[in-house]
Amino acid sequence: MDLSPLWLSVKVAVISTVIVFVLGVFLAHLLAKRQFFGKSIVESLFLLPLVLPPTVVGFGLLILFGKKGWIGSWLLETFDIQVVFTWTAAVIASVVVSFPLMYQSASAAFDSLDNKLGDAARTMGATEWRVFRTITFPLAWPGLLAGLVLSFARGLGEFGATLMLAGYIPGKTDTIPMAIYFAVEAGKMEKASFWVIIITALGFSTILWLNWWSRRNLRRFASQKR
Repeated sequence: MDLSPLWLSVKVAVISTVIVFVLGVFLAHLLAKRQFFGKSIVESLFLLPLVLPPTVVGFGLLILFGKKGWIGSWLLETFDIQVVFTWTAAVIASVVVSFPLMYQSASAAFDSLDNKLGDAARTMGATEWRVFRTITFPLAWPGLLAGLVLSFARGLGEFGATLMLAGYIPGKTDTIPMAIYFAVEAGKMEKASFWVIIITALGFSTILWLNWWSRRNLRRFASQKR
């Protein structure tokens, strides 16, 4: 059995999760507890891929990154870089569809923090970066980790947008969801069943670990308050 879909899926999920984590934490922290005209519109745009059909998201990405797309044509003409039908396209699709989960988790984590600790540190001369690194980030970490894990699981199982932007090229863009779909199309049910078991096990293990970690930390927090 060719295991290239497994390695490609993990690679795409890991890279997209790192990108999503950095972007989600940065933007959520930037907008946390700040009110300005149009904030609801901005946040709605961030969360839009969560409610749109994946094929619609993929179509939008194709308009942007296709050979004649706004960004794709510029990359092709300027740097001779083609995005569509590459594993990079799969990463972009995973980033877009999993970003709302990370942003939502990070936003909730930052909004729940008490500003008094940060304000106290600032009065003692701490810079904004030091406040974030030593106070805000550690306190928000449980919520950030939840978003991180869910983003990884979402990136691992992405199909619709990936199919639109990356296509299906065996050995190049065939992630596990793609391998399942085209195995069923070809009537190779045993192959499809194998990959269904693999991705189900990966997803279940990810969520199981997150639940275990959350319960352990809740118990630790409760014991510390006694």
